[in-house]
Amino acid sequence: MGKIIGVQFQKNGKLYYFDANGFDVKPGEYVIVDTARGHDLGEVAMGPRDIDEETWKNPLKKTIRLASEQDIQHGIDNREKEKEAFSICQKKIAEHKLEMKLVSVEYAFDNSKILFFFTANGRVDFRSLVKDLASIFKMRIELRQIGVRDEAKMLGGLGPCGRPICCGTFLDQFQPVSIKMAKEQNLSLNPTKISGVCGRLMCCLKYEQEHYEMTRKKMPKVGREVITPDGTGPVSDLNIVKETVFVRLMNGDTSEIKEYPLDEITRLQENHPHQDTNRKSVPKEAQSEENAENIREKTADYEEPDRSEKTGFSALSPDTADENQTIKTKESNRNKNKKAVLGKPVRRENPNRRDIPSATSEGETQKQEETGASSHVSKTNWADALEKAIQAIEQDK
Repeated sequence: MGKIIGVQFQKNGKLYYFDANGFDVKPGEYVIVDTARGHDLGEVAMGPRDIDEETWKNPLKKTIRLASEQDIQHGIDNREKEKEAFSICQKKIAEHKLEMKLVSVEYAFDNSKILFFFTANGRVDFRSLVKDLASIFKMRIELRQIGVRDEAKMLGGLGPCGRPICCGTFLDQFQPVSIKMAKEQNLSLNPTKISGVCGRLMCCLKYEQEHYEMTRKKMPKVGREVITPDGTGPVSDLNIVKETVFVRLMNGDTSEIKEYPLDEITRLQENHPHQDTNRKSVPKEAQSEENAENIREKTADYEEPDRSEKTGFSALSPDTADENQTIKTKESNRNKNKKAVLGKPVRRENPNRRDIPSATSEGETQKQEETGASSHVSKTNWADALEKAIQAIEQDK
């Protein structure tokens, strides 16, 4: 077991935990602690508490000592220097014509470096600015770009409710907020009404979101039919905070909207008038067994009639019955062994059609004979003409 304390380095800033290191401190006192930036002065916001060391993944930084009056005075002097550094940096930003807004300045406790926090729409090339600031302050210079929410937290202000903004008073971390939260809480989606000083969605939308989600699950949806003490009607609106339901009831040709508590509302789906409520729920296995028993009883009561009397044929002898049975089994085996041939066209002819020679077939044969004769004649004419041409050439020679 070990003891830890909570320390804040800025007013209403994030709470950091450190190992108490045997020091008995009270909230409001100042201590010197070891941080990633070196030794720093902080205010105790949470007194020592016992905690199991195994629950912490990384070992905590230790408290070095209690802050003396000189340490506290040195911190006050640094706050005064920060104001001067802020004005100097603003002048240099204007000289270099950089599109950036300076928000805050912090001096390290040991005066080893200065941190300048600024906001900008995009990336800014501030290398020349850093050189000028380093030549003036003769120490390490760091410029950090922050978001609009961190800017509002550092500067503070009043929210739309008239009170100081939450991030500047008690919030140490920013929770994710979405437009879906405003829809579930039936708020106006006008950006000017649901946005805070920073221009983003207000952090207070997260506070009641869990209550709205749990209550909405218990209430019927808008448009569903419900049963009220005055009759049935569709749900027209919901009041999540009061947990009441507005129902539209028909009164002749007119309608009236009434408000009912959630306890007096019954969903129409819960009532099943066509279903026997006295019947106990039976498992599926028991129902299947019951159905099987009913089928067996029916088959036992059923007697197969004598078909020989209806058809007029006498019953077959046992020998002929056995022969018929063997023939049937052979035929079934043959059918099983046959394999279906795919891809071959099947020609189906009408059995009532007579085999009459068609006139078209005769005409086609005559045409073939004529074409064959004409081709033979043309070949002989061509040969005679060729011989005559050869004879004429020989005579000329």
